[in-house]
Amino acid sequence: MAGAKIKKGDSVVVLSGKDKGRTGTVQAVMPKDAKVLVDGINVIARHRKPTQQNPQGGIDRKPAPMHISKVALADPKDGKPTRVRFETKDGKKVRVAVKSGETIDG
Repeated sequence: MAGAKIKKGDSVVVLSGKDKGRTGTVQAVMPKDAKVLVDGINVIARHRKPTQQNPQGGIDRKPAPMHISKVALADPKDGKPTRVRFETKDGKKVRVAVKSGETIDG
């Protein structure tokens, strides 16, 4: 995944949908499907029947993957959504927030 604009552990802002405007941390990135899994965002509820492993049954809540175009990286300076560009600093390729010019990694 060389040159990925959004990576695991990044803070992102949701741009559209029921969770628009909310911020969360990326748990996983699925580049082949162009989806991300964001902690506490796009939570789905699954009703489970009681089983031997789970005799209580009940409702399982977990985040579902969402399309990568629905999220934008949060600017390290003010937390607002921003685009990302790549620059070379000290021979290393780093991600830079377009709006503030802040370096995102290293």
